[in-house]
Amino acid sequence: MLTNVMYATLHVTDQDRALRFYTEQLGLEKRIDYPGPDGRFLTVGVPGSRLEIILWPRAAATGQQSEVQPGTTPGPVFLESDDLRADFQVFRDRGVTFDGPEPEDYPFGVRIEAVDPDGNRISLRERGRAGRGDG
Repeated sequence: MLTNVMYATLHVTDQDRALRFYTEQLGLEKRIDYPGPDGRFLTVGVPGSRLEIILWPRAAATGQQSEVQPGTTPGPVFLESDDLRADFQVFRDRGVTFDGPEPEDYPFGVRIEAVDPDGNRISLRERGRAGRGDG
């Protein structure tokens, strides 16, 4: 029986730059940094969460996913906030780039998409009452 999601993977062109973005700008913590035979295995995670995000190297020439529509195309990783509007202010002050001017309400809470230095979209969400299963 499956018990947990261990990892999500983001492909990055510069692992050190990505590490600085995810730790210094988004506030995640570095978990694993191992120089293995297949390349550097580098992960970050939200403090207190078991899920880790692998920052996996990719060649700069490889393309991103298909067409991205600002405000409609979610990122491959969703990070949850208990106060997204407050976190948005902190992240913006730290230089994080977003696809919109401010978080917006939607049927399940509040949302906005951040963009890392490699163009990976990071979905930031705050659950609304309907998203919590209590109404």
